[in-house]
Amino acid sequence: MLALFGATTLMLVAGRWVLPAASEEANLKSENVEIHIIDDDFFLKWNSSSESVRNVTFSADYQILGTDNWKKLPGCQHITSSKCNFSSVELKDVFEKIELRIRAEEGNNTSTWYEVEPFVPFLEAQIGPPDVHLEAEDKAIILSISPPGTEDSIMWALDRSSFRYSVVIWKNSSSLEERTETVYSEDKIYKLSPEITYCLKVKAELRLQSRVGCYSPVYCINTTERHKVPSPENVQINVDNQTYVLKWDYPYESTTFQAQWLRAFLKKIPGKHSNKWKQIPNCENVTTTHCVFPRDIFSRGIYYVRVRASNGNGTSFWSEEKEFNTEVKPIIFPPVISMKSITDDSLHVSVGASEESENMSVNQLYPLVYEVIFWENTSNAERKVVEKRTDFTFTNLKPLTVYCVKARALIENDRRNKGSSFSDTVCEKTKPGNTSKTWLIAGICTALFSIPVVIYVVRVFLRCVKYVFFPSSKPPSSVDEYFSDQPLRNLLLSTSEEQTERCFIIENASIITEIEETNEVDEVHEEYNSQASQDSGNYSNEDENSGSKISEEFLQQDSV
Repeated sequence: MLALFGATTLMLVAGRWVLPAASEEANLKSENVEIHIIDDDFFLKWNSSSESVRNVTFSADYQILGTDNWKKLPGCQHITSSKCNFSSVELKDVFEKIELRIRAEEGNNTSTWYEVEPFVPFLEAQIGPPDVHLEAEDKAIILSISPPGTEDSIMWALDRSSFRYSVVIWKNSSSLEERTETVYSEDKIYKLSPEITYCLKVKAELRLQSRVGCYSPVYCINTTERHKVPSPENVQINVDNQTYVLKWDYPYESTTFQAQWLRAFLKKIPGKHSNKWKQIPNCENVTTTHCVFPRDIFSRGIYYVRVRASNGNGTSFWSEEKEFNTEVKPIIFPPVISMKSITDDSLHVSVGASEESENMSVNQLYPLVYEVIFWENTSNAERKVVEKRTDFTFTNLKPLTVYCVKARALIENDRRNKGSSFSDTVCEKTKPGNTSKTWLIAGICTALFSIPVVIYVVRVFLRCVKYVFFPSSKPPSSVDEYFSDQPLRNLLLSTSEEQTERCFIIENASIITEIEETNEVDEVHEEYNSQASQDSGNYSNEDENSGSKISEEFLQQDSV
């Protein structure tokens, strides 16, 4: 792999170009020189531009920048391949700059040295995959993670306790249901199912330096069958005056419990710490699902607690570890608020402690301030007030407008802004103003005057509706008056004043005249009688019979 060229160029993996060494003679060319540093492993790689010449070897030297003392690079002397490992180089400080140079050799012929731009090993180093050891429980997997590098690693000597690890875990039967958690070197992954195969991979991180390593190989393990004695669940710790109350849930009776604690910083130290857990006083072999212990056993700081159960069948696995901070752990309950309208443009708000807070006496241990948020019910604009006092007056409000308020309690001078949740929202309407009263009086007067008008209009309308849709069956009064003066029968029959005159027949000739006259009268009477019958709808033959009787009488007289 030897080639004769007039110039040479080398390049670091980070993308920096090599500083070429000047030469007027025929030179050997090495291209694409790369330096890989993973944890404490150092590698030098390069490519040759030609393979036309054989029996070529490569050698490299190094020196600490500023010493002017080139030394042979261990593991990189007379290398026939295009890669060498110089992990055995003795570096006292990984933060010092190092210079490298490399050349090609063939027998007694050598190329000129080509120097690599100085680099700092720590800045070029990559975080390698950690080693992982797994142990299974029924609902959890215990992780034992070794930090990247070796125990004598000089690269991460100052950062071994700063590593945090990101774990990606999934069921072997379904890689789509992945779950990512951040853990310490000795930790547990909870909320798993018994007798299931889980697979996971781990990578290390230095968060303060924003450096992320590469993932480890995939590890798989089966969780055990369901344990005969289940572990306690929902572990909680609360403060009550000068004591702590540790609570948990457990489904069975006739069981004893044991609780332990551990300082949180110990989890950051690599290695086993199972023997560093300590027994919590008054929480050993208790038969209740809670225990009480004094606050003074813990100094300020962050701790972990855990609980396990025991009965005649054995002992459970430890519960999920619960973290708590002695400085911010007290429970602060939301306050109780009331609001009252004072005038048409102001409301008074009173903030009081809840019954739970009074029983816990939190405000005696930690001075509280109150954050009050006030707003108009129909608007998103809010007023925020944070005061130690418990009485607030909000002014410059609108009359007859609904305003709402909510509040929460905060620990005074707490940088973490530890506080309670917000109280229930309370709403109240302001009193009416002068303008509102005037409009109210005007509205009442208008309503009083309009009532008679409305009643009259309704009556007229009802009368029209009744006349159109429900007419009366009784004829009009004018018709009633007419028929009352002249009954229908009198209209159909002649009155006594209108009776036919009696004629005395003296001569035979005049008899015919008399009969004709009578007949004419009868015809006129019958015609009128027929018309009246058609009008009234009732037809009578009484007059016809009387007429026929009169005719018969005249005929009898005539015959005499």
